[in-house]
Amino acid sequence: MKNYIILIIAITLFASCQTKEKEETTQTVFPYMVSDVDADSPMSAAMKRSFHEYPSPLLAENELYSQFKYTKLKGFDYNGGDGTITRRDPSKVLLENGKYYVWYTKRATKVRPIGLGNAKNATEEIPSADWDLSEIWYATSEDGFTWEEQGVAVTRPAKPIPGFRSVATPDILKWKGKFYLYYQAFSETPGLKGDDCVASVSYADSPDGPWIHYNKVVLPTGPKGSWDQFTVQAPTPLIHNNKVYMYYKVDFNRPIGNRVGYNGKWSAIGLAISENPLGPFEKHPLNPVQNSGHEICLFPFKEGVASLTIRDGNEHFTIQYAKDWVNFEIESITEMMPIGPNAFIPDAFADNGDGRGITWGVCHFRNVKGSDGKYYSELARFDCDLSLDVHDPEMKKFNNLWSPDIYYKLKLSKAQRERIQKENRERIIE
Repeated sequence: MKNYIILIIAITLFASCQTKEKEETTQTVFPYMVSDVDADSPMSAAMKRSFHEYPSPLLAENELYSQFKYTKLKGFDYNGGDGTITRRDPSKVLLENGKYYVWYTKRATKVRPIGLGNAKNATEEIPSADWDLSEIWYATSEDGFTWEEQGVAVTRPAKPIPGFRSVATPDILKWKGKFYLYYQAFSETPGLKGDDCVASVSYADSPDGPWIHYNKVVLPTGPKGSWDQFTVQAPTPLIHNNKVYMYYKVDFNRPIGNRVGYNGKWSAIGLAISENPLGPFEKHPLNPVQNSGHEICLFPFKEGVASLTIRDGNEHFTIQYAKDWVNFEIESITEMMPIGPNAFIPDAFADNGDGRGITWGVCHFRNVKGSDGKYYSELARFDCDLSLDVHDPEMKKFNNLWSPDIYYKLKLSKAQRERIQKENRERIIE
């Protein structure tokens, strides 16, 4: 009898263990359908990120993921592409007076730029860089594809006012019925030391001007030894909490003596805040607020702000979001992002805590091959779906197959081929 009881207990325990093992197996197997996933159940770090660090684990449902499509703009003349005329670095697109407005850097010089490395040979008529000896121009459009250039908006001020050498890379702010154009203001030839500039501003009662120079630095460089001690670039204003939030770009980590062409540079984004468009602006104590990005394109999204983080840095080719407008997190990784973009942002200055996102804007290409076989810059249109009000499945596609020609263009340099051939010879000898 005793042996029989022991046998019954053993069978019961075995069945219980089998049931428990089966339950544990059922709980830890990842479901086939995403809708069946318990986001709080144990899972790998990678899968946790999918459910806790992105708007959706599926790209097709991620409102802050998009592909980008491009269209050549009509209405702009580039003098046959000989490099004497350049348009680049557009502002946000505004809808005013029943038409779209965009402002941009325009250079019209007798010769093409001679290069930052030859800046010492630049003159009042010979530019060192694509943005040297430039002014701020503007154009209007009824459809965003065909534009009519209206003329210069902001000229270079008289010496020694900041910007007398060049004014470039504008962005627009509409504040209490007035318009403010912020831009890089150069007081020395780009390339002599680096790309040193401050941010300045002009203002007007109408998007058509006339624009009045503030004639002062609105956002200065930082103190000696700080990350922004030499440059404040691409000033980009938005409105939040009834204040002007000015994001700006800085290239740093360059040798002090010669900061041109150094490959170890770091590009990051800072933030300065003011209650008045003319300042003073207070730089945020957590600057830089983004660790990557060469150009700046930000737009209100829900209660926070979203960013196209482009080209430079460990987090390049990402779309990021900061609910508090300061601490950015990666929301998606994409490809073929626009260069030097800015967008049509209907609620850029609404300050209502309900940003709706963007679907198109203007960017530039700076490697368009001209009539002489050399490159120049021109404006282009980009389209996307980073909007809460639009659902465009084509923009949410991924796993694109690019033409092999695109890959083969990224060929080895002569020095790289020589290094590989040398390594092969040494291996064969060994």
